[in-house]
Amino acid sequence: MSVNNKDKDKITLSGAIAMGTGVMIGAGIFTLTGEIANYAGPYFIIAFTLAGCVSALTSYTYVKMSNSYPSSGGVAKILTKVYGNSSIAAWGALLMLFSMIINQSLVARTFANYLSRSSFLTISSSSIPYVATALVIFSFFINILSNQAIQKFQFIGAFFKAIGLFLLAIGGLAASGVDINAIIPQSEVDNVSILNILGSIAVGVLAFKGFTTITNSGGEITDPKKNIGKAIKYTIIICISVYLLVTFAVSNSLSINEIISAKNYTLAEAARPTYGEFGVNITIFVALISTFTGIVASMFAVSRMLTMLTKMDLVPHKHFGLPGNIQKHLLVYITVITALLTLVFNVSRIAAMGAFFYLVMDILIHYGVFKYANRKEVHFNSLLLIFSIVIDVIIFLGLFWIKIEEDPWLIIYSIAGMSLIYFIERFYLKKVNI
Repeated sequence: MSVNNKDKDKITLSGAIAMGTGVMIGAGIFTLTGEIANYAGPYFIIAFTLAGCVSALTSYTYVKMSNSYPSSGGVAKILTKVYGNSSIAAWGALLMLFSMIINQSLVARTFANYLSRSSFLTISSSSIPYVATALVIFSFFINILSNQAIQKFQFIGAFFKAIGLFLLAIGGLAASGVDINAIIPQSEVDNVSILNILGSIAVGVLAFKGFTTITNSGGEITDPKKNIGKAIKYTIIICISVYLLVTFAVSNSLSINEIISAKNYTLAEAARPTYGEFGVNITIFVALISTFTGIVASMFAVSRMLTMLTKMDLVPHKHFGLPGNIQKHLLVYITVITALLTLVFNVSRIAAMGAFFYLVMDILIHYGVFKYANRKEVHFNSLLLIFSIVIDVIIFLGLFWIKIEEDPWLIIYSIAGMSLIYFIERFYLKKVNI
């Protein structure tokens, strides 16, 4: 009976796809459309497409490793398989974890930004950080439910967001027509440099990194060796299709200057020319559902990844007298960190910082698998891994250079944060003699 109950609480293939798309679409299309346009200008559709291609390429390593070693630790499991229980492995795993936590802050801010534009609830711009923090706390309570309840919650959210985005895209294209210049602009390109394009791709990768949510929940998925790879593939295909359709509609509804001006709530403004105020409110409603389900899905994956790291003695843990198991404790800590980031940083800073953390971790993954993976257990194409590393380094440096000129303090915060995580891990692992 207990075995049946355990299987019943597993995540199905469709549930894994819903979870992955929940994170991607929640963070990606609503949050990053304006941010990417801010970097790439009229080339933002091309930048979005290239970001999807980069994510599809780099997911190859995760699929190969997850097929061989399915685990709820996901990225952490991959890192420990190639680097052992070392400070590098723990550092890489925590970079992934913090990039996801940073992403949760990004999505929470987006929720509040869209809500502030609605006509059904009035909130001031100064209240946005507090509304976003309230969402983070509410998402914590959803996450203390069972896997099955979370899966049903994701299905409902995925349905509403798919219908809403489809109507927005089709309506926008039908009303404004199809203009191929939206993809390949003929003007307004003088101020867009290669660095801008590279930076936009680096930020755009955040819109697709939700596939790691699937690898981080690998141990919870039914028939993981078969379904993890399928779930990642279908999730990326679905999201690229949705992003292209919606961004194409947005570019046909608004000028690039209008997109950038409304970068925190671009899709809501894009609905106005076609659907009027009613369409704006419907789009906001879809955005609220998308961002909410995105945070819930991300918290679900992060808590399981951190639970595994804790059980492996790769990260320190203290109960502080809290009731419940380790996972529940970690959900509390994740919620607190996410809330603090949400209160302190704006959307642009959160997006760039998340990209830095994620890309460093991604490079560690590809290099570790290429250099140290057991090739009898993991079969992969070495050239694809080398190409993934080169692409990651190029787009990382592009965004890094942009931020050095625009926001040097963000570079300092990011380097300090990554360094602090590394040295804390190194000290802790020496202390426990691992």
